Amino acid sequence: MEIREVMGGGADPAVVAHSGPQRNNGAWRALAWTAALGVDVAMLGTAFLTANLFLNGGMFRSEDTTMLLALGGIFLLSFFYAGGYLSSSLVSIPKSLGRITQAWLASIALVLLVFFSIKTSSSLSRSLFLTIAIATPFFLWSGRAALLYIANDLLKIRLERRLVIEDGLPVQVPEGWDLARADRFGFRPDPENPVSLHNFSGLVAPYDRVVISCPTERRSAWALYLRSAACDGKLVMPELFDIVGWRVRPFEPWPTLQVSIGPMNLPARVGKRVLDLSITAPLIVLLSPVFFLVALAIKLDSPGPILFRQQRMGRHNRLFDVFKFRSMYVESTDRDGTRSASRDDDRITRVGRFIRATSIDELPQLLNVLQGDMSLVGPRPHALGSRAGTSLFWEIDMRYWLRHSVKPGITGLAQVRGYRGATPKHEDLTDRLSADLEYLDGWSLSRDLIIMLRTATVMVHRNAF
Repeated sequence: MEIREVMGGGADPAVVAHSGPQRNNGAWRALAWTAALGVDVAMLGTAFLTANLFLNGGMFRSEDTTMLLALGGIFLLSFFYAGGYLSSSLVSIPKSLGRITQAWLASIALVLLVFFSIKTSSSLSRSLFLTIAIATPFFLWSGRAALLYIANDLLKIRLERRLVIEDGLPVQVPEGWDLARADRFGFRPDPENPVSLHNFSGLVAPYDRVVISCPTERRSAWALYLRSAACDGKLVMPELFDIVGWRVRPFEPWPTLQVSIGPMNLPARVGKRVLDLSITAPLIVLLSPVFFLVALAIKLDSPGPILFRQQRMGRHNRLFDVFKFRSMYVESTDRDGTRSASRDDDRITRVGRFIRATSIDELPQLLNVLQGDMSLVGPRPHALGSRAGTSLFWEIDMRYWLRHSVKPGITGLAQVRGYRGATPKHEDLTDRLSADLEYLDGWSLSRDLIIMLRTATVMVHRNAF
């Protein structure tokens, strides 16, 4: 059995054993995605050519060619967002066929809407469109089913990256899984230790599926770790074996309980990232005069750097440096955030008081969005020393770590509801946490857009000081 060392996001080296051909699965993923895309394009082309040959003797009109290209392109994009190229689809025929149907119906509806809106639908061949609409799914289904039938067993082993973490409860590790023994590197789940959460996130980040085998008393802590890392995470449940018996999946030969799937799949993350970049890049250009004037004012007002950096918790509980315009005197800067700013705070400069009241001090976080550490919308990132009353945020409610299952945002649902500013009471944290968890449960791109629009009404707020 091959042994290698993996650095877990700054943790001590974790000894991970490999029980099968897992190291080259990046190349296998690329090959599988390329093959799946190639088969889909080939099946679309075959369906279109066959329908046209049957109805028109192989002669394409320019209007019909435009329609077919639009339909094919929209389908491939829709299929991507429906999860057609996720690992789960590439190892499951039922999931693939269901997502093909979903994407195809959406594509047909969208193409009809577009061509009707631009008033060209009357020039299209209705018989050709109807034939393609009915026949193409059968070609797509056949192509994907054939691909997965031929390569299914191979893909199941090599396509997904799987990790078993043993913490006091040994299990048999099947082919294609990596094994990390917690006792080998002195690791135990500690929800009160941000660095421990950061290190765990680094360990599991490369994996598509993580299974933890541990005693009953440590399941709650491990479940919190898995959910906050937003991975496909499960706990081994040996007591269920008498119930499920042999009815466990061949590539996961233990009874397990799913505790984490993450709020956003790959297509959703891609869509959110595209939205972030399409808004952030133009904003930075448009606001460059404001950046220059604020930087000049800060320099003239007090000595010190223009930007203030502070370490905060980001997506998957990974630590990162957040950027803000410096609003306090350098000698009074609070790197850990242990003291919340107050209305009459003597640490705040004259320029700082203005830019904090107008939320201008947050503008450099557009650079964090550009770097990929943050999003325009999401739970606000907090300094590690932040307290509500006398308690650290996570000491009040351990669900606090779950808000880090997505990227933190410049604005968020809690902010547009007015939950911002100092946190002298426990309720100041719990109100924000409830809003953040509600955002995760009901995430959508349209909701992000609504929150962005509502943010304009709360940039100047009574609690902004």
